[in-house]
Amino acid sequence: MRIDLHTHSTVSDGTDTPAELVRSAAAAGLDVIALTDHDTVAGHAAARAALPPGLTLVTGAELSCRLAPESGGDGEGVSMHLLAYLFDPAEPELARERELVRDDRVPRARKIIGRLRELGVPITWEQVARIAGLPAQTAAAGPAGGPPTGVAVGRPHIASALVELGVVPTVSDAFTADWIGTGGRADVRKHELDPFEAVRLVKAAGGVAVLAHPLAVKRGRCVPESAIAELAAAGLDGVEVDHMDHDEPTRARLRGLAADLGLLTTGSSDYHGSRKTVGLGEYTTDPEVYGEIVRRATGAFPVPGTGGGDPVRQYG
Repeated sequence: MRIDLHTHSTVSDGTDTPAELVRSAAAAGLDVIALTDHDTVAGHAAARAALPPGLTLVTGAELSCRLAPESGGDGEGVSMHLLAYLFDPAEPELARERELVRDDRVPRARKIIGRLRELGVPITWEQVARIAGLPAQTAAAGPAGGPPTGVAVGRPHIASALVELGVVPTVSDAFTADWIGTGGRADVRKHELDPFEAVRLVKAAGGVAVLAHPLAVKRGRCVPESAIAELAAAGLDGVEVDHMDHDEPTRARLRGLAADLGLLTTGSSDYHGSRKTVGLGEYTTDPEVYGEIVRRATGAFPVPGTGGGDPVRQYG
């Protein structure tokens, strides 16, 4: 089995629609794919409806978190992401927190755009909204205008605008201290969950919690090992090890840490379509680990591809 447990669609900051994503996953020879858009489950229904026979869909989300300074984060804390799998999307407490994070994305994006313009970049909200795929009426809205329910606007959309303008050659080059990287000249903090609270919410919703790319130094998201140990004690299920942002020594280090802490280890592409160079299935998860994730989950079932999805089995 080939299993990819971390992908994004146009519902957040990917370039493939949910339907295109699952079709591409089947064409790439995957057996299982997880749709983990940022802080939203809005793409799940479309992915289920387009799910090809032979491909299984794992529903999930990538939750935006920030480790507090007192828990090992430096300065203003460490920005980090938590992959949540097979949770009940209707569980009210987790749904409310996802909504709070999403609602802060448009004001944050507008502030980042303002800072970039102060730096002499001729970027506009309308340009970013177009790249994010927002309707024209939303793009033209005033400062209070937000995206349709479930649609996430993020820094990758702003990075793509910088590429369009010729400010940087690639999306990755925008995520530096010079531009919109964490703590960069134009970066603005957004509402983020405390990771310990996020783990609690995911588990309470019947889901499985896996820390995404925890030692992604280039992203400015290097989670202290002491914090990973504390999260494991608080119920964290696993860590994403095989990822494009982890070199071989880092992967070996994470595997050793996971073994010591009793954590599952996953591998994933973190696919964003044309916004990143990584392809679907470039990194995968061991079938036995996938089986354990499914065994632990009580909030939802994986959806087997039958040519039309199987929403009846989706939620437990």
